[in-house]
Amino acid sequence: MDTTVTTGTEDSVWGGGNRPLGASYGKMMMWFFIVSDALTFSGFLVSYGFSRFKFIETWPIADEVFTHVPFFHGNYPMYYVAFMTFILIMSSVTMVLAVDAGHKMKQNSVILYMFLTIIGGAIFVGSQAWEWATFIKGDFGAVETKGGRILQFVNAETGERAALADFATTLPEERIKHLKSEGIWFEQEGYKTSFSLNEVVEGFKTTPNILIRTETINEEGEKTLLNREESLAKLLDASQVVEGANLIHNEYGSRLFADFFFFITGFHGFHVFSGVVINVIIFFNVILGTYERRGHYEMVEKVGLYWHFVDLVWVFVFTFFYLV
Repeated sequence: MDTTVTTGTEDSVWGGGNRPLGASYGKMMMWFFIVSDALTFSGFLVSYGFSRFKFIETWPIADEVFTHVPFFHGNYPMYYVAFMTFILIMSSVTMVLAVDAGHKMKQNSVILYMFLTIIGGAIFVGSQAWEWATFIKGDFGAVETKGGRILQFVNAETGERAALADFATTLPEERIKHLKSEGIWFEQEGYKTSFSLNEVVEGFKTTPNILIRTETINEEGEKTLLNREESLAKLLDASQVVEGANLIHNEYGSRLFADFFFFITGFHGFHVFSGVVINVIIFFNVILGTYERRGHYEMVEKVGLYWHFVDLVWVFVFTFFYLV
């Protein structure tokens, strides 16, 4: 049997000659990149899933973490994340329309749909930056025990989380001492908090309607709420105040959640930002008529492959972090 592979246009094993599978070199390289990047994201998400189920009893509940909407005050779990997802998926739709218009050599339509894709990507990146800032800042605060557990505060009358500012006592001697050098912020382990641990403890003792909720999730899928006596006992084991989230502390629960959130969503956000930059370059090339002179819009199709991949990855990130 003759197993010789030729590079001609006839009798070729591939059937594509110099264009295997009928794809150009640029499109083949884009597919190679997508496959390798998919393996990278898969490794990240598998690591996240393993860590989550290993520490499932102390893992933060997404509905209690991502509850913010810009310019609105209140509890709106997952609303804004759903909006971000909708915008990114719609940008994939406009990218498909841009590729289709390119096949038909309709320059003005390509310009329009590329512009809409860029706007969608920019909104998503901006929204992700806002979400990061909100997550880092926090809005309730908590205390961390010597063993690294997070204790959150709950208003017993409403059943909702209580912010430190709702009950923490302002101790004049501590404030005056602190105002001399660092204003009203308290330095602890490399970052600042607006309340000292002593202020939180004293305020808790004088506010009987405040209870402590541990990060441990019970059989009902809710965090464990302690009574007043148990709360006071737990608070004696507190070591520091935690406000917001960073790579070391996380007021919402396990610090691993914050680490994975920053790393995976940041890595995906970098992909989206890169895609926006590339789309802008292609957009101006379309306006200048570069691809009209070439006689094809394959460059739009190649960047479209990348954009669709980024959108598909977000579907998995969205599911892992926010829905499961």
